[in-house]
Amino acid sequence: MQDDEEFEKKICVTNGGKTTLAKKLQKQLPNCSVISQDDYFKPESEIKIDENGFLQYDELEALNMETLMSAVYSWIKNPQNSPESDDLESAEEIPILIIEGFLLYNYKPLDTVWNRSYFLTIPYEECKRRRSTRVYEPPDPPGYFDGHVWPMYLKHRREIEDIKRNIVYLDGTKSEEDLFLRVYNDLIEEREKQKCLRITPEVPSNSTSRIL
Repeated sequence: MQDDEEFEKKICVTNGGKTTLAKKLQKQLPNCSVISQDDYFKPESEIKIDENGFLQYDELEALNMETLMSAVYSWIKNPQNSPESDDLESAEEIPILIIEGFLLYNYKPLDTVWNRSYFLTIPYEECKRRRSTRVYEPPDPPGYFDGHVWPMYLKHRREIEDIKRNIVYLDGTKSEEDLFLRVYNDLIEEREKQKCLRITPEVPSNSTSRIL
């Protein structure tokens, strides 16, 4: 576990509502920051193209993950007060960092930073419907969802199912409020746990110490 002065969580899956959930949590949780994986895509000119002419955006190679990790380590070293925390009491709360994205569990350097992990799931038809309502730059060409987006989601989902980590799977078809309350209550519980760790008396040097 990392320093008990702060903690991190992550949310995954394309078009599952992760960004909406992360922003709502940031607004409601004092001293909470968000890093979005979508902000770290490489320029289109650097994205690979497959034999069908589809840009391979749903791969780790399409993202500047080293830059994202630098942002995470920078936050761990010096947690920034959230812009939403506009009073002293909020700023004194244990900082929370939410990292939201669709390819987080598949990037091993991130494995050491999580306190809580969530994966939003939605079925094929609902994912395709939501995707069709979004505007992307560049826009999705015909057949892109079935020929690239969904197959890559299934591939990455199989990969993380082999990872031995406590991932909480959430039904992305539930209401925004239901999803928010589920995660919000978890994070309040985690923050209280971290507060208890913060005030736990030091173990004498001649005693057996605890490993957290």
